[in-house]
Amino acid sequence: MIDVAGAALASWRLPLWPAAALLLTAVVYLRGWLRLTAQLPTHFTRARLAAFLIGLGVVLIAVASPLDAFAALLLQVHMLQHVLLTMVAPPLLWLGAPALPVLRGLPPRAAKRGLGPFLTWPALQRVGRCLAHPALGWLALTLAVAVWHLPGPYQLALRAPGWHEIEHASFLIAGIWFWFPVVQPYPSQPRWPRWAMLPYLLSADVLNTLLAALFTFAGRPLYAAYAAAPPLTAGGALGDQATAGALMWVVGSAAYLIAAGVIVIEWLSNARARTPQSNGLRGRRAADAGRSRRIDLLRIPRVGALARSLRTRRVLQTLMLLLAVAVVLDGFLGPSMSPMNLAGVLPWTYWRGLVVIALLAVGNLFCAVCPFMLPRELGKRWFTAQRAWPRWLRGKWLGLVLLVAYLWAYEALALWDRPAVTASIVIAYFVGAFAVDALFRGAAFCKHLCPIGQFHFVHAGVAPFDLQARDAAVCRSCTTHDCLRGGAGGRGCELELFIPTKRGSLDCTLCLDCVRACPHDNVGLIAGRPGRALPIAARIRAAERIDVAALALVCVAGAFANAAGMLDTTRAAVQSLSQRLGFASPSIITGVALVGGLVAAPATLGSVASWLSSKAAGGDRSARITLRAVLARFAVALVPLGFAMWSAHFLFHFLSGIGTLPPVVQRVAVGLGTSLLGQPAWAGMGGPRSEWLVGLQLLLLDAGLVLSVAVGWRVARTLAAANGDRPSPRALQLGAPWAVLALALWALGVWIVFQPMQMRGMVH
Repeated sequence: MIDVAGAALASWRLPLWPAAALLLTAVVYLRGWLRLTAQLPTHFTRARLAAFLIGLGVVLIAVASPLDAFAALLLQVHMLQHVLLTMVAPPLLWLGAPALPVLRGLPPRAAKRGLGPFLTWPALQRVGRCLAHPALGWLALTLAVAVWHLPGPYQLALRAPGWHEIEHASFLIAGIWFWFPVVQPYPSQPRWPRWAMLPYLLSADVLNTLLAALFTFAGRPLYAAYAAAPPLTAGGALGDQATAGALMWVVGSAAYLIAAGVIVIEWLSNARARTPQSNGLRGRRAADAGRSRRIDLLRIPRVGALARSLRTRRVLQTLMLLLAVAVVLDGFLGPSMSPMNLAGVLPWTYWRGLVVIALLAVGNLFCAVCPFMLPRELGKRWFTAQRAWPRWLRGKWLGLVLLVAYLWAYEALALWDRPAVTASIVIAYFVGAFAVDALFRGAAFCKHLCPIGQFHFVHAGVAPFDLQARDAAVCRSCTTHDCLRGGAGGRGCELELFIPTKRGSLDCTLCLDCVRACPHDNVGLIAGRPGRALPIAARIRAAERIDVAALALVCVAGAFANAAGMLDTTRAAVQSLSQRLGFASPSIITGVALVGGLVAAPATLGSVASWLSSKAAGGDRSARITLRAVLARFAVALVPLGFAMWSAHFLFHFLSGIGTLPPVVQRVAVGLGTSLLGQPAWAGMGGPRSEWLVGLQLLLLDAGLVLSVAVGWRVARTLAAANGDRPSPRALQLGAPWAVLALALWALGVWIVFQPMQMRGMVH
């Protein structure tokens, strides 16, 4: 057996030229830093000095430590070298802002006469500006990582020491190139706006994760050199390769996502300084002018007129009603095989995918064209509903119970595989909507009962558009409040949402009744910062709605539980446990697990995270921040990540099963006695899972994590300010437990994406 520890200690070497170059760089930087810190102490702090020197140390460890000696024997060691050179050392070096310290650290004559003419040369400055473009940095790192991990170049670097050094140099240079616009070291100026660094980082993380997954889940060694090397780890070449992939995955994603999180926090922390103050006439005018420059869908020619038209809404609702009727008829009369039935394909493959696309593109479009609105209207016209909805049933608790029941039944009772049950659920929806709105005034069914509506209310907060007042001054001068009470233009908001005080998307069905009712044409569907429409009130007491927090947590937990329930790994584990316990069917284990995933897990995790946050805020000493306030506000901050998991899951089934509907429609047409559409071709229903689809899923999860961190930071700063603390230090303590929870959920989501998933809704 090889003495790995002894071999590691004996393999230390210090190559002369790299060590001398790094040492000389450190001396020059330190000399310049000592001069600059006396002149610009706020720009050149000890933290910058430490970051730069640690970055140089990381480079030295990567190329001169035992890592280099073991790189030819262990892929995980070689991967660690690559990670250190591309993702650890470069940002540390740039955090040291090395340009000025290095220039000031050089001898004056060398700086002025040697470098001076080159640095002031216009042609060289133009080349430098071109090379500093972020797109080139992104491309450089992507190509370096992709090319050097191909089997040919990789094994060439293992065989030839010269090529090995070139490989490491290219990784370090590409890493420095990539991280320059991210860190944006003083005194450089950005080429892109700061927010553009988010897609820059997230797209790089997706490519890194795909490559890492290739190493982690490959069923054979990718490099012959490691397959032939003596075994130094228990898992052999495959175990070593999987460890290398996990290392690339964890460290790479951490580097990209931490950087993205820092940028978001930085941006939000400076938002107050960039935004005009609301007090004062000048501040109000500036704020209103800023809002008027936003995209307003209802201002777009033709699109806006169609959207605000009640006739357009009724036509779309009628089309949705006809589809619902087709689902019911085929569910009862068609084949019991779900992939061959409209009740198996339209609701579970198409509707869910299109709902996600609508939420990502605009907002709660489904509720706006919901077919169940028509029986509601009939109930209101045939009966004069005078009763108010019972006070003890108000809030989200009843809708939450129905949503949990729906999510539980979908998996435990296999609703997706029972067309007749699906048709029965649609009928129950029609009957419920009709009965409730025939008896109770307002929109009681939508607001308090409909589980689908509760799902959309929560996730529409992540959508890019929200109904808002175009000009706050017009609302302040309005005395009729037609948007709420109704008037000559329309009936106003049934859900009692008053546009001037409306905060977020909660309870908004996007029916646009307020738009049609407003006599001043002052309500628009306006774009804004993602996540700003989440139900987070400006005042703490107004945000203490535990029912909304519970609804948000169930929606988040449901995203992961629903996706995990479709994994082959989960199904095998449930089957094995059922056999061990002596159950004839795995349904009992599935049902219990779903209760734990939908109720027990979110309640426990939310309570623990809230307790930790309240302790950080000094909850025992402060009457302003309670456990209730922490739970209510931070729970909603997890919604973007939960919605990202729903989107990744539903879009996977929608895009991979995009061909499932045509043969079902052909079957229905043949059943009706016509062959104009041809015979159904069941063999071509689905498509294979492609790598670009996995990349899309990872991008959604990354974006969801970053947005959840951003919303959580906003919540933490608000709570810290209300407690009378300095916002940033206390906000970090308040938000840390929830950030850890979000990171754990994100990791679970990434794991789910790479697992084999049951291809429901397809004929195999």
